[in-house]
Parts: sequence; C-alpha cells; structure tokens
Amino acid sequence: MDLWQYEKEAVAEGHAVVCGCDEAGAGPLAGPVYAAAVVLPLGADIPGLDDSKRLTEKRREKLFPIIQDRAFSWSVAAVSAEEIDRTDILSARIKAMQLAIDGLSQKPDFALIDGNRDKGRSAAITVPHRCIVKGDSLSASVAAASVLAKVSRDRFMVEMAERYPEYRFDRHKGYGTKLHCELLRTYGPSPIHRRTFLKKL
Repeated sequence: MDLWQYEKEAVAEGHAVVCGCDEAGAGPLAGPVYAAAVVLPLGADIPGLDDSKRLTEKRREKLFPIIQDRAFSWSVAAVSAEEIDRTDILSARIKAMQLAIDGLSQKPDFALIDGNRDKGRSAAITVPHRCIVKGDSLSASVAAASVLAKVSRDRFMVEMAERYPEYRFDRHKGYGTKLHCELLRTYGPSPIHRRTFLKKL
C-alpha cells in the first residue's frame, strides 16, 4: 500500500495544498481531546511513520520533531474536558480537527480526515475534505498528524500528573484503566475529568 496514494489523488484532482488531520484522546475519562493537522512535501522521507497507536511511546517521541522539521506546516489544537461535557465528544473531536486545520500557516485547499465522520451537533469540517477510515495507517500525512496529536496530548497529561499527583495521569494518560478507576473511586473526579464519561463507571 502506497502511503501517499490519497495525497497523490488529491493533487491529481487539482488541489495545491493537502493536509492530513487526526485526533487523539476521544476515549479517555479525563483531559482534552487533541487534534493535529500536517502538510507534508509529497513523498517526504519519514522513516518508521505509522499510525501512532501502532508505535511505542519512545518511537512517537522520536518522530515528533522529525515530522515538525519535514512538514511545510503543522498545527496542534485541543478542546477541553469541560467543553466535551458541555457539547459531546463527536462535536469536540471535529472542532479540534477544524481548529488544527485553521492553525496551519500554509492554508490547505483540501484535507484528508481520519475516520468516517466530518460533523457533529455543534461542529463541522469546513474545508473541502475526504474522510478515510483507518486513515492514520493509510495516509502519510494523516499518520503524521496522529503522532503529533498523540504526543501532544500525552505530554499534557504528564503535566497534569504533576498538578494532580494522586490520579497518576502519567501512568494511564486519562484512559479508563483499572488503576485509574480505582483512584477515581478513592478521590472522586478532578477538575480535568469528563463528568459525562464517568456516568458509565
């Protein structure tokens, strides 16, 4: 599978600036949802680039500055836990992706979006785009965006571990692990927990 197939198709259709976009952190019980958008030179050599979920944390951290360095433009955005509770996670994911696209210094005329959804109740992708299921493992620029989003979110959760040490956010990054659920039962929710997600516990 050519990781540049979707980018090449978009360029062949006449699009000059194509970005890949992905989000990280839709599922956790705490913290924001992050998104990134990346415009890569077509065929850029980024060894080991893959869907961030398939990479080790160490590998993602190593790729992070390489992607930033090789990209024509990149942007990271986040939507807070409070806003996720106020709207819904789909709207928050879409809003974060559009914010990341809006933050690019080189304005794209086409976006490759990971997943099969491009709008929620209160947000939509407004740039011309194509949704790609499993885009983070099929498109180089979406894969690059997935790495930037995941690393940025993980770093934020490590910072939150210093602010709220009792929750051990550095260990589970806000995901609903056994340890996290036990700590939630002991201490109750922190200011960065998603209250609407805790009803399932």
